[in-house]
Parts: sequence; C-alpha cells; structure tokens
Amino acid sequence: MSKKATPSTRKKPAPNAGLLGVGLDNQDGHKRITQGEQFVLIGGSEETHGRMTETTLKTFEELKRRDKRLETVDPRELAEIVHHSTPR
Repeated sequence: MSKKATPSTRKKPAPNAGLLGVGLDNQDGHKRITQGEQFVLIGGSEETHGRMTETTLKTFEELKRRDKRLETVDPRELAEIVHHSTPR
C-alpha cells in the first residue's frame, strides 16, 4: 500500500530570489553582461556597469556578514543594504 503525499508532508520548494540590474545609459555599442549565482547585470556604460557590479558584490558581502540570505531578507533591509553598498 503506497502513501499519498498530503499538503503537510510534501516538500516545499526552496524559495528562489535574484537581483536584476539594468543599465540604460550605454552609447558605445558594447554589450555588457555580468552574472553570478543570484544576480544578472545587463547593459549600461562602462562606468554604470562597474557601479552596478560593485554594488551587487558589496550587497552580497553584507548579507553574508549579517548571516542573511537573499531569499529571506526583509525587502526594507535589503534596500538599506543596497543603498549603503552603492559607491558614492
């Protein structure tokens, strides 16, 4: 006799999360794409793409330092982390 999976016994899929950065100021014709495990950065001028990359990497470093995961961090906390990770 086989047991049927009930809603309480089914494994829930792990939540997925990712960051997407889009730069719109590219005028030199280069196609810039940078991707990591949980992010994709597309477009932008060389300067903009570099800033997006630096911000994203610093954001993930700060999440790790706080022992947080992108899938579970509060959106307000993530916004604060991104804001403070943005190069001035």
